[in-house]
Amino acid sequence: MFLGLVFLLFIISLWGEYHSYRKLTRYDDAVISATVEQQYEKRKQGSAYQVLKLRSEAGAPFFITVPTALRDLQGYEVRVWLKTDRLDFWHYLGGFFAYGAIDAVMPQRQWKFRAGEWIADQHTEPRSGALFAALFTATPLPPDLRKALAGLGISHLLAISGFHLGLLSIFLFALLRLPYRYLQTHLFPWRNARRDLFYAAAAVLWGYALFLHYPPSVLRAFAMMLVGFILYDRGLRLLSFQTLGIAVVLLIAFWPRLLFSAGFWLSVAGVFYIFLFLQRFADRGRLFTFVGIHLWVYAMMLPIALALFGTFSILHPLSVLWTMVFILFYPLGLLLHAVGAGGILDTLVVWILELPATPVRIEAGGWFLAAWAGLSLLALPFKTVKMLLPFLAAAVFVGAVYQVA
Repeated sequence: MFLGLVFLLFIISLWGEYHSYRKLTRYDDAVISATVEQQYEKRKQGSAYQVLKLRSEAGAPFFITVPTALRDLQGYEVRVWLKTDRLDFWHYLGGFFAYGAIDAVMPQRQWKFRAGEWIADQHTEPRSGALFAALFTATPLPPDLRKALAGLGISHLLAISGFHLGLLSIFLFALLRLPYRYLQTHLFPWRNARRDLFYAAAAVLWGYALFLHYPPSVLRAFAMMLVGFILYDRGLRLLSFQTLGIAVVLLIAFWPRLLFSAGFWLSVAGVFYIFLFLQRFADRGRLFTFVGIHLWVYAMMLPIALALFGTFSILHPLSVLWTMVFILFYPLGLLLHAVGAGGILDTLVVWILELPATPVRIEAGGWFLAAWAGLSLLALPFKTVKMLLPFLAAAVFVGAVYQVA
């Protein structure tokens, strides 16, 4: 019954996307409104040009190229002319390149990017400002900063996800608990405090997701939080593959574009391996769990990262340490920026970014990714496969180190 309803919802959502596609491609070209999400320069055969990543009002991501003389448009709403005569529905859903030109620019940047500017202005070091703006507002990183983070293996820390929402929910619970208790005692003593506080925190976090324009990792984390609480509130197991599966199918049913989002599937994979670890080592001590889960997730995600991004550096394994430190770094950065003192962290950030972590290209084909994904899924019903996975991941790690050593 549940799967039937989800499938019906998916068909309805897909039909809505198809209707938007048909509207865009009704003629050979179209003039639409879109937001410039990213702008960067590229070179080809000695000539330079800029690439713009935009998102239409219907939510369709696409790319166009423009002359280098064009000013910075990141965060602005624009009216853009597109050539759409060769666009098919498959590429429309997954993101497409089109020949186009900017026709007009609206006068003000969106609030998300203006908030990112406010955060960046607290820093004297531009790289640090761009990093914290991305961390708190999900604004895109400059290409050189993305490359530095990829070399260090910490790009995932900038993708706002379950960890970030978890910390924010703890903060909201603590902030709302005392005033709610007072109101509950005097006005509505019959109410369930835990449930009401969760719904209040969830409403704020949904507003935050809306402000960020629904990044895939945030959508996955928010959906899992909702599904997890519903199960917990009914006395069912919270940390389970059932929770993850329900969240994933619901999200894809509502937003079919997520099928084509690498960020979404990376986020899902990270949670999958966390649950796989807890399924096997749930009875160990806290210290073992804390350290072990970071090592485990790094090892399990490494084959996927190599297959998708194809880069590795000698300092890449230190990302396990940086991920542990990030548990304290994120709330500290949040508090400092809230009081306008975010620049205090510049020295530390610059020191990390300037570590000699030049990435080396490592080729891993699509077959490698498919094989690893298949083995990971087989680890659920077969204990032998589950025990084999860490050894295979260790072999991949040794091979990657050998190529860069």
